[in-house]
Amino acid sequence: MSLHQQLQQRAAAGQPVRVGLIGAGKFGSMYLAQVPRTPGVHLAAIADRSPDGARANLARVGWKPERSGAPSIDAALQQGTTHVCDDWQALVRHPAIDVVVECTGHPIAAVDHCLEAFAHGKHVVNVTVEADAFCGPLLARKAAQAGVVYSLAFGDQPALICDLVDWARTCGFPVVAAGRGHKWLPHFCESTPQTVWGFYGLTPEQAARGGLNPKMFNSFLDGSKPSIESTAVANATGLTVPSDGLLYPPASIEDIPFVTRPKSEGGVLERKGMVEVISSLEADGRAIPYDIRMGVWVTVEAETEYIRNCFEEYNAHTDPSGRYFTLYKRWHLIGLEVGVSVASVALRREATGVATCWNADVVATAKRDLAPGDTLDGEGGYTVWGKLLPAAASLRLGGVPLGLAHDVKVIRPVRQGQSLTWADVAMDTSTRAWKLRQELESMFGEPLRQAA
Repeated sequence: MSLHQQLQQRAAAGQPVRVGLIGAGKFGSMYLAQVPRTPGVHLAAIADRSPDGARANLARVGWKPERSGAPSIDAALQQGTTHVCDDWQALVRHPAIDVVVECTGHPIAAVDHCLEAFAHGKHVVNVTVEADAFCGPLLARKAAQAGVVYSLAFGDQPALICDLVDWARTCGFPVVAAGRGHKWLPHFCESTPQTVWGFYGLTPEQAARGGLNPKMFNSFLDGSKPSIESTAVANATGLTVPSDGLLYPPASIEDIPFVTRPKSEGGVLERKGMVEVISSLEADGRAIPYDIRMGVWVTVEAETEYIRNCFEEYNAHTDPSGRYFTLYKRWHLIGLEVGVSVASVALRREATGVATCWNADVVATAKRDLAPGDTLDGEGGYTVWGKLLPAAASLRLGGVPLGLAHDVKVIRPVRQGQSLTWADVAMDTSTRAWKLRQELESMFGEPLRQAA
């Protein structure tokens, strides 16, 4: 039975999936726009640091005030409405909530939210992929130990890439490469919230109209988000990552199967079975027609002549050898699609992407020369960007994961372009996020050290 049919059954039985949302920003608002149109789902509570801001976003997406006016979660459950508050702990601890959607975008807080939700028997759809990037394998393990499902969010590119990889492997195709698109030129890694809109292709007026956060969108542009999302994909699928960061080969959709081949066959890959990101700009800045900037893709291999003939007979676009074929989805709809994850974890107890190994990491890398006393401002800010590295390389380096590089003091000089190590910073070791990262390095790092 399809997810939609199961949701319809839940609606008819008066037993909707009860959801709590933490964080009602841009991604959360997109999900809120869809909830009233989804059968069998009751958004019982929203927790946000600014309840007034959350209500403003509800109005922005078309909610009537009475729909979100419940004075408590219990009242919301009785009335079929939604309670808006700033108490995330009350939300995750309420016995009636089935699924928590973590939408804050704050990785250190997200770890707290996820762990508390697990402790109270809630499934979690984690939109804050920044947290997954530095401790996802351990979050997945702790969820399983608690008997709940932890999942990446469908609509965000990592879950969509995982879906394509799963499709390929379930069909029997070896995955040669998988990833997403991005608008990329090398100097974008130095971008700051002041320069982001010009590089990104939006006017300040468009950004303001959409309620877009310049720091968050700068994390897309400067390479941090592509690295974070590629890390989540590698750790969920077992694909490997480039030895010294993403290459961002420029390619049209037609050219993806040409470039996502091993170097020995004319492509850019160090080996088969890797993540990569395709640029929508040529090296000289020219826009590539029919690009994959907002989409996702997977390149598979036809291992036999018969399969290659099938590709040809059905007009599948391949590389010149006919051996490599790319399937793609040119768009992703962010929070408008996250209902797929909510339904999947609640009804099928299946994640739409979840870490199974520690293959990759995102290391904070200096955007400019940093001096003792400087404060790191995390993803998308003025001080660091995130570089994708194999987990083993990050472990050898002692690299500071980007997700923990928030409000951290620099204690040694760091040159522009240099990745930061634990010895370069004064970490707050009291957070659960820090402790979880240390546990991850201890538990998953030992096999990497032995392999090295």
